[in-house]
Amino acid sequence: MARWDPFDGMDTLRRDIDQAFERAGPQFTPMFRSAFLPGRGAREYPLINLYEDQNTVYLEALAPGADPKSFNVSVVRNSLTISGEKPRVAGDVKPEAFHREERAAGKFVRSIDLPVEVDDNNNPKGEYRNGLLLLSLPKSEKAKPKQITVQVA
Repeated sequence: MARWDPFDGMDTLRRDIDQAFERAGPQFTPMFRSAFLPGRGAREYPLINLYEDQNTVYLEALAPGADPKSFNVSVVRNSLTISGEKPRVAGDVKPEAFHREERAAGKFVRSIDLPVEVDDNNNPKGEYRNGLLLLSLPKSEKAKPKQITVQVA
């Protein structure tokens, strides 16, 4: 007859919890980054600049060589997602013909939180020029600063 041990499953539970903390633990940014590589060393692509003025949020995404027809930009509340594809090489070059292949290629997706909520119905603009995806996103009315007049009594 087997003896019942109340701590029998505790060791397995402890290992599972340790593994969960290792996976969700501190993520250190590597000294150099490589786009499109799997794992912790992969950088977020495309690299972006995000800034705003009183009425608009502006985003510049660095995506040289990306196919502009493949871009898909979506905004939900204050979260923006950019996806697209950077093709490998123009023409019929076979993989075995390469001596070096340092420029990354493939599909990419990047999501970022915007500093304020934007109005996606109020004429957002996007263009791709010189390897930059340029977005102008109008702020929602509730995100715009309000002037409050103070009456002196």
